[in-house]
Amino acid sequence: MTVRAALAGHGMGEVLDVVELLTSEMVANVYLHTDGPGSLRLTALGDGRLRVGVWDSHPYIPAPFAKPSGDRLPPASVDGESGRGLYLVQEYADWWGGWPLGRGAGKLLWFEVGL
Repeated sequence: MTVRAALAGHGMGEVLDVVELLTSEMVANVYLHTDGPGSLRLTALGDGRLRVGVWDSHPYIPAPFAKPSGDRLPPASVDGESGRGLYLVQEYADWWGGWPLGRGAGKLLWFEVGL
């Protein structure tokens, strides 16, 4: 709901569905794969682009965030129980990446979309 309200309030309805889907996948991964806290940050980049960043306390940076944007991963297995959310990021976001924060501070994963 937070993402939907923020984007609607800033006239970014064109990217609302994609951003809401990708954000929910990334936030769900925080709850599924880490034991610590997490946070979400939405940043308007000024040229009609939006960056969504998700921080968590675990240092591991998963693919596709560990690879440069443009390096593609194969689709998740039809029989697999996971792996689809991050695949969706690479399919629908314009750019993505991840930064280790060091000293036990976890990581920041992000993606960008444009209008």
